[in-house]
Amino acid sequence: SVPPRAPEPKRPRYAPAELTETVAKSNRGIQQAASPVAMTVSVAKSAPQPSRRPRRVLTESSQNLGNETGTTWLDSDRDASHLSVTITQSKNRAQVSRRPRQVRAEGNRTAGKENSSLYLDSDRETSNVSAGGRRPKGVAQQPRKARQAPGGKAAASEQQKEASNLFEAVKLAKSAMQTLVDEWLEVYKLDREAGLLELFNFIIHCCGCKGVVTSQMFRKLQNAEIIRKMTEEFDEDSGDYPLSMASPMWRKFRQNFCEFIAVLIRQCQYTVLYDEYMVDTLISLLTGLSDSQVRAFRHTSTLAAMKLMTALVDVALNLNVHQENLQRQYDTERNKAAGKRANDRLEMLLQKRKELQQNQEEIENMMNAIFKGVFVHRYRDLIAEIRALCMEEIGVWMKRYSDSFLNDSYLKYVGWMLHDKQREVRLKCLKSLQRLYESRDISPKLELFTNRFKDRMVSMVLDVDYDVAVEAVRLLTLIFQNADDVLSNEECECVYPLVFASHRPTAAAAGNFVHMKLRRHYDVEHEETMAKERGKRSVNGEFIKLLLTFFLESELHEHCAYLVDSLWDHAGPVLKDWEGMTELLLEEIGEDEEGLTDQEESALIELMVCSMRQAVEGHPPIGRTSGKKLLTAKERKQQMDDRVRLSEHLIVVIPQLLAKYSADAEKVANLLLIPSFFDLDIYCSRRLEKYLDLLLKQIRDIVEKHTEKDVLEACSRAYYTLCNEDYTIRNRVDIARSQIVDTLVEIFTQSVEELLHEVGETDEDNLYTVATSLKRITALYNAHDLTRWDLFDSCCRVLERGIDTGEIPEQIIIQALLCAHFHILWRLAVISEYPATKEQLIRLRKQRKTVFAVCQHSLSNASTRVREQSFVLLCDLLVIFSAQLTKDGREELQPLVFTADLPLVSELLSFVMDHVFVEPEEDGDDESLKIEMLHKRRNFLAGFCKLIIYNMVDLRSAADIFKNYMKYYGDYGDIIKEMLAKARLIDKIECAKTLLLSLQQLFNELLQDHGSAVNRSSHNFCTIKDLGKRFALTFGLDLIKSRQPVVSLHLDGIKFAFQEYQPSAVASAPINLPFLDVLSEFSTKLLRQDKKAVLTYLDKTFPAPLTAIIEAWMPLASYRRSLLTRGEDDTMSMISGRATSVRSKRAPATSAKRRKLEVSAVSSDGSWPQSAGSLQIHGKLRTPMLTSTILRPPQWDTGSLQSSDDQDSEKGSDSEFTNSQSWLASQQNKRQSQRIQKNQQQKNQLRKRVKKQQLLSLMEEDGEESEGGEMISDATSERSDTNSEISLPAPLSRRGRAGMLQDLFDSSILDIDDF
Repeated sequence: SVPPRAPEPKRPRYAPAELTETVAKSNRGIQQAASPVAMTVSVAKSAPQPSRRPRRVLTESSQNLGNETGTTWLDSDRDASHLSVTITQSKNRAQVSRRPRQVRAEGNRTAGKENSSLYLDSDRETSNVSAGGRRPKGVAQQPRKARQAPGGKAAASEQQKEASNLFEAVKLAKSAMQTLVDEWLEVYKLDREAGLLELFNFIIHCCGCKGVVTSQMFRKLQNAEIIRKMTEEFDEDSGDYPLSMASPMWRKFRQNFCEFIAVLIRQCQYTVLYDEYMVDTLISLLTGLSDSQVRAFRHTSTLAAMKLMTALVDVALNLNVHQENLQRQYDTERNKAAGKRANDRLEMLLQKRKELQQNQEEIENMMNAIFKGVFVHRYRDLIAEIRALCMEEIGVWMKRYSDSFLNDSYLKYVGWMLHDKQREVRLKCLKSLQRLYESRDISPKLELFTNRFKDRMVSMVLDVDYDVAVEAVRLLTLIFQNADDVLSNEECECVYPLVFASHRPTAAAAGNFVHMKLRRHYDVEHEETMAKERGKRSVNGEFIKLLLTFFLESELHEHCAYLVDSLWDHAGPVLKDWEGMTELLLEEIGEDEEGLTDQEESALIELMVCSMRQAVEGHPPIGRTSGKKLLTAKERKQQMDDRVRLSEHLIVVIPQLLAKYSADAEKVANLLLIPSFFDLDIYCSRRLEKYLDLLLKQIRDIVEKHTEKDVLEACSRAYYTLCNEDYTIRNRVDIARSQIVDTLVEIFTQSVEELLHEVGETDEDNLYTVATSLKRITALYNAHDLTRWDLFDSCCRVLERGIDTGEIPEQIIIQALLCAHFHILWRLAVISEYPATKEQLIRLRKQRKTVFAVCQHSLSNASTRVREQSFVLLCDLLVIFSAQLTKDGREELQPLVFTADLPLVSELLSFVMDHVFVEPEEDGDDESLKIEMLHKRRNFLAGFCKLIIYNMVDLRSAADIFKNYMKYYGDYGDIIKEMLAKARLIDKIECAKTLLLSLQQLFNELLQDHGSAVNRSSHNFCTIKDLGKRFALTFGLDLIKSRQPVVSLHLDGIKFAFQEYQPSAVASAPINLPFLDVLSEFSTKLLRQDKKAVLTYLDKTFPAPLTAIIEAWMPLASYRRSLLTRGEDDTMSMISGRATSVRSKRAPATSAKRRKLEVSAVSSDGSWPQSAGSLQIHGKLRTPMLTSTILRPPQWDTGSLQSSDDQDSEKGSDSEFTNSQSWLASQQNKRQSQRIQKNQQQKNQLRKRVKKQQLLSLMEEDGEESEGGEMISDATSERSDTNSEISLPAPLSRRGRAGMLQDLFDSSILDIDDF
């Protein structure tokens, strides 16, 4: 027996106590713990130190290294990408190829027999997890069986078990990664080949491959050959592998896998890392796997290589720290006096420094091999996830080891990938750059890169992906913050508009950028000094002015709420500095001081109101979503505190602000919104009732002073807020409100009496008094119940006077209509809440009737504003007083229900056609005016569509709206489409007929404009066809649901096309016949059996004349062909929702001669048969190739076959004309074909029996049953005619669905004969 050989002595680890302490202090964030296994390896003092060998760099470019000799050393001056080959052949050393193998094979095997590693017994662990978890004290560890050099299946099984143990241990993470690595290192030190083989299989297993690398393969095969064998054993059917799975377990595995590689390198950094075997072989394997065409291999190996590179970067950093400490110790010792200097210590330090430099070179060579062998090829991989992985890791390297990686040679890859098409790659690039630019020490080193790729980074703020845009804005913020004068003003202006973006994360990132930009121009210390000198409490005055300047220069003054929301996360304390804002508004300006301009004051008031709303309500403005559904307890408490602080300050200040700006309507309207944010309990709890009286006095003065609608509505809203029944101040506010209403009603009543009793010319002053008082009353009536003042009669008298004489101005009529409208609504609200008497119902019904009559009469008023207001009121009242009024147990309100009659509906529809569907040129050139008018017209259309949706107006009245669907699709397409969807839920058939009616109306208009001769290729006719095609698309893909509506549409369309048509031998084509071209657009929505039924109805009801002009009857031929073509129902119209084909696997063979006879003898009762003579006359028609192997049904004749064959030609081709000729010729021989049919009845009956038997055989083979009805089943072979018509039976095997199947394929349920 051969005695076991001791392991080769390794280089001793020099880590003195003082050196270790220095490293621990200087290397922050990186803990380099010495491996406990490494400490077990000791070298005797007398043992000679192993000679330092140059590093041998291995490459796989040489394929026959075993047959060559010599040594090639790595030239440090050469490019690192051209890796050289190192070969050493000696009698005492094994032969080395691309991967070192058979190193001390005998000694390792012997040592493997005598040594054991600490692994759990697989019989005791169901998950086969390798030993790494901590065991309780007193529990002995089960030793792993001695490693041998097994062969065959036993070896593969053993190695697969070991790899599975390590894989399961990493996946489940039952023990610490450091424990797993330490156990693996013990195995590796006992037998390097066995340990590395286990690591190989672990990586292969992590790729999702079930293959196993055996010892024999490891010794004899190159890496490329091993990878090829593993590729053959890889199961690529599923396409899933551990890194591609998104479940929590596999996401955790990814983290554990990365951690395992990092810990492995950290534990090997003092011994095994420099043995010229383990890392070389591992890098060689990962490089080969990264070039594989298998995605799992490529992805997993790239991840492992990148994490290995990151771990090596940490080792290189640790070596740098060691070198710096040694250099410092050497300098200290050398600077000592000659008598105190220790030369042996200097020599030891020099030796250590030299060894560390050699280690540093080796680590850099390893990193260079990984970078050139893996990264350079995989950063542009086809898979976006691999590219993103490379970009993420290179950012880590540049951040941690900036001395080596932070240069243009590495930065260029990140800059190039900023143009990647995939969002995750661009995202990783931006995040990697963010880690670099966030450091003030690194930012100056990126000057060249910034100048090269700055334009791209600026343009990415408008990226199509929101996440990328957010990260781009954050990157520019870091650049602006840490790199001075890099971004120009023009480049900063690309970010400013994003504060008004609808996407809140993007807007918030842009808000942070704007906040940083404004802070750059703001000196905090100077402002604090100035505030103390002036006696101000706020130091944010100058910053608020800067913010106002930015807001005004943005020219988006209507979107202040979006600006506040964007800045809220970063400038919240400034935006909540309401004391500073009110100080600026109430500040008394001296002669030499410059205060706020009028525009800045308006902007500041709006900014203050928006910030109050944001603080109290806590939700973003309309169009933005914060992503938070519920507020936390801390956020709710913050809202309450802000509301209390706001109320305490503004309750005292708001009367002063209203008094100062009472003459400015815009400012007052915004200031009157502030009371809605108050905590009204503070009025009583803080005893601030006097400020409430001042506020009510100011509101009354504003009501009496202003007539603007916005101001009056703001006053009404303020009264409504303060009159809340939950607060004790309600009585005080109610008294003040009643006083102002009494005054206004008294003025209005007197003025109306004078106006109604005037004779001759009306007094202008009296008209103005009536108009202003009525406008104020109407504004209050909108939010407050003023029915006790009984203004309805006075308003009706004014309306009657205006209708009779036309002397009342439109402003008074509009306000009187609104006042009467609010009156009946408040009456209805009271009656609905409390039991009503009969007298109250009668009175309200009479008042409702009066309002409806006046509004209907006003639809024809000369004033456009009066007509528009009347239309809006009528639409609202029809909804309010509809049949839904009696729901929820309110049957006593039945007398109040109102149903629109036909004249009223006609007038409403006429208003829509005259005021909605108009050309945009009528609005002028002002863009803002165009937008406002479009918004108004959309409201008009939505009001009328609402009546149709709620079934208050006949659905057919929507035909005039549907016919404008395509013409005004850009303006009203969404409204009309929604109405169509809702209308289809009400009545599918009636909705389909309404669509047909709209097409008929357009066709009649075309006839009136161009006469009876309709050009089928004209633009107007093609527009009608396009509209029909769009309507057909609205029926969807489920033809079963839309079966009856589509059939009824076809039948009504056929009747319209043949309107006033009398069949005769010399009859001319109907005038509406071209409408069949429009109707053919809906043929694709018919089921197969319905097409035949519609075709039968067409031929039976409207037979074509025997002699006719071919061109005039062309639409009929085109429509018939659309009914004969193969439709969508062949693949989509199954009840089960999926198409199935019935193919007989055991169908009896039919001779070609028999099939030919059967097909040639076919005739149809409901089709247009074609005689043999017609086939001989028209030579242009080509006989279709009958290559199908199925038994064709008797309904198929040669005419239908020819029609089917003509489908290969496009519209307008000669085949269409020829087909129409053949069809017309067939009509002349119709009598002959009838005689032929009589002679073939017996053959048809016989063939029907054969067909039925074949169908039954097919159904028996598939295990399907069917009852009732005749089902035609055709099964096609691979060579069947593509133009043939194929009917697929539904795969129903349950007897309970037989009735449904019968209804589906039975055209009699459509009641076509009844039409």
